[in-house]
Amino acid sequence: MKNFKSISTMAIIAMTLGFGSQKAHAYGTGLTSYPLEVETKLISAEFTGITSTGGGLGLQARFTDKLSESGTIDAGLGISGGERSARLFAGYDFELFPDYENQPRTSIKAFIENSKEFNARRNILGLAPTVSKGFTFWGKEAFPYLSIPYGISLNGTNNSYSTTLSANLGISGVIPAEVGANRQLTANAEAIIGLKDSFSGVFFGVAYPIE
Repeated sequence: MKNFKSISTMAIIAMTLGFGSQKAHAYGTGLTSYPLEVETKLISAEFTGITSTGGGLGLQARFTDKLSESGTIDAGLGISGGERSARLFAGYDFELFPDYENQPRTSIKAFIENSKEFNARRNILGLAPTVSKGFTFWGKEAFPYLSIPYGISLNGTNNSYSTTLSANLGISGVIPAEVGANRQLTANAEAIIGLKDSFSGVFFGVAYPIE
């Protein structure tokens, strides 16, 4: 309940800031598919870049909390140039099958976004099936993942709606350097391919564990 209240408070603050901003931007799968220990909390700083029409460069902040063995929540927002402004998000990832032997981790993530895109206010509700698998690269373990977010975008300006679809391909892993007592940074890189009424872009993030 304490974690839920913390996330709810953060989401309300983020929405308040986002509604008043003309340059807010947030997106991506983040670290919800990464194998975190239960009760681990991370703060991420992410570099973002949208390559589609109306895109631009920006920075993003994300909070991730591993609530249970099967559930992870995240929320955040950022600032960006371009025509896709006032976007923020929150999501909950539920693990269906763990990463075990030859079996990849499989989960489904429910998400909600609010954005201002090309002078239209949009609310997006969706689900993102995600698969990931741990591999060893040059003696270090990393976790490639593929997510397919599908959403319903409600246009508050003209009271219409459309469906959105994209493919998010990324990889996450620990940076081999401690930043405190038994603490390590976690990094992820992701490419987003817009398939229907969405956008294409890339981002790179670094996450720091907090108490």
